[in-house]
Amino acid sequence: MTLQRMDNVGIVVEDLDAAVAFFTELGMEVEGLARIEGHFADQSVGLDGVRSDIAMLRSPDGHGKLELAQYHNPAAIGDGSHNPPPNTMGMHRVMFAVDDIDDTIARLRPHGAELIGEVAQYKDIYRLCYLRGPSGIILALAEQIG
Repeated sequence: MTLQRMDNVGIVVEDLDAAVAFFTELGMEVEGLARIEGHFADQSVGLDGVRSDIAMLRSPDGHGKLELAQYHNPAAIGDGSHNPPPNTMGMHRVMFAVDDIDDTIARLRPHGAELIGEVAQYKDIYRLCYLRGPSGIILALAEQIG
């Protein structure tokens, strides 16, 4: 038995509409929206009474997918902090290749994006940065320059 593919990365968010707006501004395309509830949902995630809304987004090349979920029941849990440092155990980040890192940051700022550090250059190959988006999601952006 072998691994066939990675289907998507799933992230729980507080405000699905805001998260969808953020990622579509980045350049992802909405593939579908759905309400998830019922026995199957309870079984698959191991919670009782699941009711959530999800948005499936795909990258322009059609290969990368991101599933955003807003839980209505049971309520999403967290420690209340949306600013854990990038080296927190279990912390996730999603990396995207972009054509123009400065333009991308400028377009995402009105949607709440904040740089965590600064845009850094790795040799003559990439410009890279980490930024925080909705619900504290950490993105890495990479612009190939060499």
